[in-house]
Amino acid sequence: MKQGRVLLADGHLGMLGGVHSLVAALFETVLMVADERSLMEAVTTFKPDLVVVDLSLPGEGEANIAKRLMGHVPDLRLIVLSVHDEPTVVGQMLTAGVAGFVLKRAAATELIPAVKEVLRGQVYVSAAVQQGLQESSDQFPTGLAEES
Repeated sequence: MKQGRVLLADGHLGMLGGVHSLVAALFETVLMVADERSLMEAVTTFKPDLVVVDLSLPGEGEANIAKRLMGHVPDLRLIVLSVHDEPTVVGQMLTAGVAGFVLKRAAATELIPAVKEVLRGQVYVSAAVQQGLQESSDQFPTGLAEES
């Protein structure tokens, strides 16, 4: 059974299309945007059940897109896609309230499990970055979902 609405945001149209093809079967409605301004407007008007956003989404203002989004809609379910696998970057996202962090290189295999975990109220972090988080940070939240 399909979920409600998902909002996808990525400045790279190829990646945006790829993410769309991965999640389209899970949601009744999929909206795609390619910049921060459109993202912020869409979060307000579209009221998505889930947002999947590129960490490097083109925009202005604070560098941390997660902080901006969570400040705008505190109860937002948010998955960040990124090429960055540094524990400090992942820790900053989790501290900001992100429910999922998926490496772009693993999106084909990890995005669907991440979406399912986040919609169940869990936190999902790509398997490739979990080890680094455990070793380097007290920002590592409990209850991370294992890779499916």
